[in-house]
Amino acid sequence: MGQKVQAEVVFGNKFEGELLLKEGSISIGMKPHQTSPYRLLQGALVSCFHSTFMDVMEKKRKTFEGVSYVTEGEKRDEVPATLKTLHMNIVVKGASDEKAVMKSFEMAAKYCSVFQTISHVAEITYNVTFE
Repeated sequence: MGQKVQAEVVFGNKFEGELLLKEGSISIGMKPHQTSPYRLLQGALVSCFHSTFMDVMEKKRKTFEGVSYVTEGEKRDEVPATLKTLHMNIVVKGASDEKAVMKSFEMAAKYCSVFQTISHVAEITYNVTFE
């Protein structure tokens, strides 16, 4: 049996809600201070992708100072408007081994469950730059 996952989301009678987690909460909606569904999806993708990347880097005993991600996506015009493409711009700071970093991102794409889930409906690409 697989690992159970749980999230609680509460809405009123408008599209304004809150994702309630034991670690805190996230306001959901379309206002400037709220997070939209696709931003939540992008955040989930990057979080999973980075966690998997870190696991691989740790096993390789390679280091880096930090990583930042910026995602850009395009939705289809058809209904339902699923993602068509999603691109990640990745900047790695202070990498001890750039070749190992690139290989680790390839492994993250292969083993990140959220990446694999989204890739069934959208083309996911990424590019990596080093500082």
